[in-house]
Amino acid sequence: MTYKVEMKNITKVFGTLVANDNITLGVKPGEIHGILGENGAGKSTLMSILFGLYKAEEGEILFDGQKVEINNPNDANRLGIGMVHQHFKLVEAFTVIQNIMLGQEDTRYGILSDKQARKKINDLINRYHLKVDLDATIRDISVGMQQRVEILKMLYRDSNMLIFDEPTAVLTPQEVKELIQIMKSFAKEGKTIVVITHKLHEIKEVADRCTVLRRGKLINTFDVKDVSIKQMAEMMVGRAVLFTVDKPDVKTGDVVFKADNISVQTWGKTVVNDVSFEVKAGEIVGIAGVDGNGQTELIQAITGLRPMQTGDIWLGHDNITRMSIRQKYEMGLAHIPEDRQKHGLILDFDLQSNLILQNYYTPKFQRRFFLDMDAIYQHANKQIERFDIRSEQGATTMVRSMSGGNQQKAILAREIQKPHQFLIAMQPTRGLDVGAIEMIHKQLLDERKKQKAILMVSFEIDEIMDISDRILVMYEGEIVANILAKDADVNELGLYMLGEKRSMPS
Repeated sequence: MTYKVEMKNITKVFGTLVANDNITLGVKPGEIHGILGENGAGKSTLMSILFGLYKAEEGEILFDGQKVEINNPNDANRLGIGMVHQHFKLVEAFTVIQNIMLGQEDTRYGILSDKQARKKINDLINRYHLKVDLDATIRDISVGMQQRVEILKMLYRDSNMLIFDEPTAVLTPQEVKELIQIMKSFAKEGKTIVVITHKLHEIKEVADRCTVLRRGKLINTFDVKDVSIKQMAEMMVGRAVLFTVDKPDVKTGDVVFKADNISVQTWGKTVVNDVSFEVKAGEIVGIAGVDGNGQTELIQAITGLRPMQTGDIWLGHDNITRMSIRQKYEMGLAHIPEDRQKHGLILDFDLQSNLILQNYYTPKFQRRFFLDMDAIYQHANKQIERFDIRSEQGATTMVRSMSGGNQQKAILAREIQKPHQFLIAMQPTRGLDVGAIEMIHKQLLDERKKQKAILMVSFEIDEIMDISDRILVMYEGEIVANILAKDADVNELGLYMLGEKRSMPS
């Protein structure tokens, strides 16, 4: 048969890392094709080659049976290939319509005109039920709306093959359902869809066929209806994966952390508004909400990464509001930051150095006023073994060269191994595969068992419900719900997250 796209014997190398190793992939016309794999398996790299962001060292691409050269995204667009990236490629200061037109502008007598574009885009909005305000500025609309803008960008360019890279990572349950219906409607019209995701149940719901990659190699391509979620997970990681979270009852202790009336402003705008809550020993409190509703600013204010306008924070009986970041850590605060590369690691340091960033000055790692490199190396090897941190050169590996999942494991190891009583985990499993997620969830639950207090922020609704004992929902900088996890309902949480429902925190 003639595939819509056939990628034959694709090999892509970055330095000594073989990201794609002789991969052959065929996508049929009008199908929804899922691509699964662990972090670093080569999924996004393969699709980036198809979209012209990377050039393969070996292999060829056939489009509608004809060999093609795709040297850049403009070549891909001319073939009708569009891509919605995991991190949206939008200009935040531009309006919706300006972003959609960008690079495809109409001019009349040298003056920019959006008359024809506006008509075409409105037709697309009505046809595919992608309602969005064309004159709104990107920075002022929700993440879900921004994704619609990305989809409209592809449709405006008449794309008939659409690639979605982790498309549901920051969406509410309701928005996920809408997106799945949109994908299915595209396929019914004859468009070809490729979906890169680590969410197995979504592949099961939306995809016709699926390809699994592991460590740069092709493992299998199969009809989704013939393969169980458990089998797909085993193909991904090469072993059986536990999907049920074993969360035994733990008796909570005293209040370990308390936030009183925290308000935070950014550029004169209040982004966190009078937020108060507490976390007890042996309790995991999860903060749910769509990205951009003040979660990041709240955690940064608590940890000292940004100032708060009002409020106090307490660790045990100590007011730590005005303490330095180092003092907060020494008082017993541990923090897994949202951006592992910007705030969690020094990328040009080796792994062993990153594992002692917060306690290198303690007697444990010093000898006669100098760093004790033997002690640091031995400490790193213990953490590498305990947390299964994979790297080419072990403790001396440059962190920049490690995969995102292993960078995250390194941060988790550093924060958990040092003395602490309160752990903040901001997006602890973002972008990780099922195997890494399983390990991190186990570590968080072990901390809970040890009577640590844990505050977890996640945009993954399943993760919030599985791991948390109590759930707070943030919407537009405020806590609009405070619910016991055992009483929580996915659809109800989605309504709180969208601001359509509100309850008094208990």
